Amino acid sequence: MGRVVHFEIHVNNMELAKKFYGEVFGWSFQDWSDFAGLSYWGAITGDEKEPGINGALIQRQSPPPEAGQGMNAFVCTMGVEDYDATEGKIISNGGKVAMPKAALTGMAWQGYYFDTEGNIFGIHQPDVNAK
Repeated sequence: MGRVVHFEIHVNNMELAKKFYGEVFGWSFQDWSDFAGLSYWGAITGDEKEPGINGALIQRQSPPPEAGQGMNAFVCTMGVEDYDATEGKIISNGGKVAMPKAALTGMAWQGYYFDTEGNIFGIHQPDVNAK
């Protein structure tokens, strides 16, 4: 079965990326660089008893995507309890809006953002009253 079990976010500035994801989503990090042979920080994204996966921040090995370039990778979306509060944390920690908050009618609020490294990610707040 091809279930996703791990993710990697490619970054130029490891310390800035760790601060961004730690402050916005509460992730913690473990140095796995010796294992990987390059700057590689395991990302612990939540309680092991809850649905979800852990991943890592990896030192970028090539130039980042150009501004305006179409997606050429997977985009991860994080579930959040309070969309507006999370967006505030994203912006105050150096992130930028890629696609603003929009209603998935009768289901949720969804939007996309750039992290401090130029990577796109989404946030998703379930809400049956979204319209």
